[in-house]
Amino acid sequence: MEINTAVLLAAGRGKRLGALTADTPKPILDIAGSPLISHIVDVMGGAGLTHFIVVTGYLSEQIEGWAKIYQRENPGITITTVRQPELNGTAGAMLAAKPHLVGQARFVFGWGDILMDRANYPRFVHHARNDEYDLMLAVNRVKDPFRGAAVYLDAHLIVKRLEEKPAPSTAKTEWNNAGLFATGQMIFDYLARLTLSARGELELPAAIAQMISDGRIVRAVDMRGFWSDVGTPEDLEAARAWFKPKRKRR
Repeated sequence: MEINTAVLLAAGRGKRLGALTADTPKPILDIAGSPLISHIVDVMGGAGLTHFIVVTGYLSEQIEGWAKIYQRENPGITITTVRQPELNGTAGAMLAAKPHLVGQARFVFGWGDILMDRANYPRFVHHARNDEYDLMLAVNRVKDPFRGAAVYLDAHLIVKRLEEKPAPSTAKTEWNNAGLFATGQMIFDYLARLTLSARGELELPAAIAQMISDGRIVRAVDMRGFWSDVGTPEDLEAARAWFKPKRKRR
């Protein structure tokens, strides 16, 4: 099935980065000479996605300015920016994008502040176009997935359970939710039924967990190599080192 659209959720500030995001939204932070979000759009565009819906919130005008420049410098890519009316979580951000996805049988979506090895994106898009699923999510191996969501898989990479932010050292899996997904209009039925979490947010992983509970086909694709949610100053420096162009040997 053809997929040409991706939604990038870029409304949050990135509080753990402290002063680094006081005046700059996290997706615009510089990584090896380009905004973080540019790296994501670059590789997704290379995988054949041509339309991006970017949901903004914190310092929206800066991301909107980036989008105008990016489109001007990259003919063939269109970027629609949408302001999240209320910063009430990732599910609220996806619902803000819904009017721009009418008629899209399938689409990719993900966090606009997660970076991974470039080779992972075309692999994921290939699976998203060719596999059978109700929702597909990327997973990566970590020692302890307490910072994200623990993903429990069977031998065929079917997701059996999703546990958001488990207590440290309690997860019985090394698979982490890598923050990249593919699905169709069905997701909005689940998002619409969400209630506020203990953190006072509408959390997208809770909708995915309900899909699993309902017996929907939720399939995983393993991501390899570098992965970071660029959550701390140390993560930012690691990402900058990874994406810095390597010097050619003479």
